Amino acid sequence: METQAHTNIGDNIKKFRELKNITREQMAADLQMSLSNYSKIERNEIDLTISRIQQIAQIIGVDVSQILNFDATQIFNISNNQVVQASVKAENMHFHTEEKYIAMLEKEVDRLRKIANE
Repeated sequence: METQAHTNIGDNIKKFRELKNITREQMAADLQMSLSNYSKIERNEIDLTISRIQQIAQIIGVDVSQILNFDATQIFNISNNQVVQASVKAENMHFHTEEKYIAMLEKEVDRLRKIANE
């Protein structure tokens, strides 16, 4: 019987790969394996060794723990996220804070788009 963690590893690898704009073909080449076999990793059809997970983590530039425990908040800039959280707490979620929060999020989206287009 498969564990929940095992089931999510391939999904997590796929999420990070897509976030980093790395193709499946690039991953397969970097791992020196066929595209077909790499695709099996993302579909959770292959049991991965720790060394293979480490290799994948290095290619996509994340920690092994992030692959094993994907959390969507990992894709955001933590320091900016803390600034937003502090602002929200300071003003106790008043209407004006929501507008500021939305403005901050829009700025972060613009910043991330610029980075993605570089």
